[in-house]
Amino acid sequence: MRVAPSILSADFGKLESEVKAICEAGCDFVHIDVMDGHFVPNLTIGPCVVESVVKAATKPLDIHLMVQNNPFFVDLFAPFQPEFISFHIEEEKHANRLAQKIRSLGIKPAIVLNPHTGLDSIEYLLEYIDMVLIMSVNPGFGGQKFIPNILDKIKALKDKIALLNPSCLVEVDGGVSDSNIESLKEAGVDIVVAGSYVFSGDYRQRIESLK
Repeated sequence: MRVAPSILSADFGKLESEVKAICEAGCDFVHIDVMDGHFVPNLTIGPCVVESVVKAATKPLDIHLMVQNNPFFVDLFAPFQPEFISFHIEEEKHANRLAQKIRSLGIKPAIVLNPHTGLDSIEYLLEYIDMVLIMSVNPGFGGQKFIPNILDKIKALKDKIALLNPSCLVEVDGGVSDSNIESLKEAGVDIVVAGSYVFSGDYRQRIESLK
């Protein structure tokens, strides 16, 4: 299991040292939640903050866009060359075009599904993307409880991926902790995003408990 701590739960007063700490503690990615106050009721991280993250990070960035006007934000964050840029299918009318644009910038495209969004919305996109991010909470704020029936959705997604794009990864974000990590592993998840769980304890111990 690869672990991507979400800096949404970090202490922004000492962000660079927080990013260094999770990288030294063995994380695989640094997860950055970009929210615009429109697609979700929260406003978070802009390019100036990501510049500080890049200075401190020794692991690849995983940028999750929760925004309207996805192409604008892709252009804004692509210069940081993250490993992934993920965008919500609920907000993108031209998902295939945007995935191609992200790939043309040397970044792996990923698509995000909210808890209520069906897999049929991305079935015809699976062969063109590198990762699907399944939200296991409603996006916008950290510290929410994991939605259990997401596990069935993950298993169904893995079946589709096996047929259409076996190299496509599955990431889960929301309420991840040591209490549900075994179920997520059994469902076939490749990467977990964990914010409040990692940052509320010993970083190394928390990350290792998810691996």
